[in-house]
Amino acid sequence: MRSKFNLIPLALLALSFINAAPMSVFRSDVPPEAPNRSIHEKPIDANNITAPYPENKGYVSNGELHEEPPKPHTPAGGLGLDEPPVYHPLSDFDYQSLSIALYTEWIELDLFRYALEKFSLKDFEDAGLSKADRELVAYMADQEVGHATNIYNMLGPAAAKPCTYKWPFETVKEFVRFSKLVTRIGEAGVIGFIEHLNSRPSAQLLLQTVTTEARQQMVFRQFEGLFPMPVWFQTGITQSMQWTLQVPYIVSCPEINNKHPLIWQVFPGLFITNNPNSTDPRFGPAISTDRPPLSEGGRVVEFEFEKPGKKIGPDDQYTTSTNAGQPKFAAWISQLNVTYTPLDDVEWSEPNGDEFKVGKATTKQPYVPELYPGLTTEGHPIINGTVFVALVDEDVFVTPANLTELNQHIVAGPALYQSG
Repeated sequence: MRSKFNLIPLALLALSFINAAPMSVFRSDVPPEAPNRSIHEKPIDANNITAPYPENKGYVSNGELHEEPPKPHTPAGGLGLDEPPVYHPLSDFDYQSLSIALYTEWIELDLFRYALEKFSLKDFEDAGLSKADRELVAYMADQEVGHATNIYNMLGPAAAKPCTYKWPFETVKEFVRFSKLVTRIGEAGVIGFIEHLNSRPSAQLLLQTVTTEARQQMVFRQFEGLFPMPVWFQTGITQSMQWTLQVPYIVSCPEINNKHPLIWQVFPGLFITNNPNSTDPRFGPAISTDRPPLSEGGRVVEFEFEKPGKKIGPDDQYTTSTNAGQPKFAAWISQLNVTYTPLDDVEWSEPNGDEFKVGKATTKQPYVPELYPGLTTEGHPIINGTVFVALVDEDVFVTPANLTELNQHIVAGPALYQSG
């Protein structure tokens, strides 16, 4: 067993090879006589917190004011507080990032409208959902109109237009399960790049969009009878990871989209052949559900992956590629962590004609029991909910703010793993 522990202030990001142990949603019992009591039975000892007064780029974080406030009740510092806000991209990075967010909104808008056209109220009721639930999906479609308009106006006349799509579902339950994944991709993509935008006003508008996306994702979990929010922190991914997951569902786009293709990389496809099934007839739609875990640490996870060079996306305009070497690890991207597990049974086969699935591998689902070791009650596993998994050639140290460093090591993926 081998573990790597890497530090950011007050959060220990564990990148680990760890043995199996059961996982489930943890619920702490709060005594009725003390409803606001912390889960910490004893006060936290400040002497046991790593780097309690860190010095970061010359600023000492000790609770003291180090400069005269520029205005009453306003501490020194901050970005853009005295500038007129400009809600437009200020760099190529901004434009390309906002563009992939716009593609996401168009995808979700078409997805929800397509489902409403395809499935009647009776179809929803047969799936255990109500008229009000169907109307909630319709309202989500209206939300996407607002989200797309918001980003389109920031980008200007060269912004991407809606495309035509293909959807992999035939029933309401399959639609719910797929929408849970699509909204997960959308929220994680924006979370991953929003901090790096040059245009802070644009980031503000996106922030007020992605919080709605997260609520949508939780609703689809509730529709499926899953525990609504089994994690403490929502995960961020890179733009190339997001584009890799979205582009296979786009069939064709208007000429203006093709004239301005996105710069983001499309990695070779990764497929989990034994993904846990989150649909269980014993558990119908509910606000919250106490049900057995879908997976546990130590579970063998089976992969198939493609070679690079596949034409994909709108009008086959994009080509999958990788800058990595041979696959050695599975990278589990969840909450504040990237956790690595070694790959086993790696097999390669010669491609047959247009067949791009040329590799197979297995790994074991990790069990990382504590996000803040020593500071919280054990039982909040980091690998839970819908997790992003990629095959990589090296177990590099990354944190949420520099996850793009992982891109150059991705052999295939990511894929979405339904751990809980």
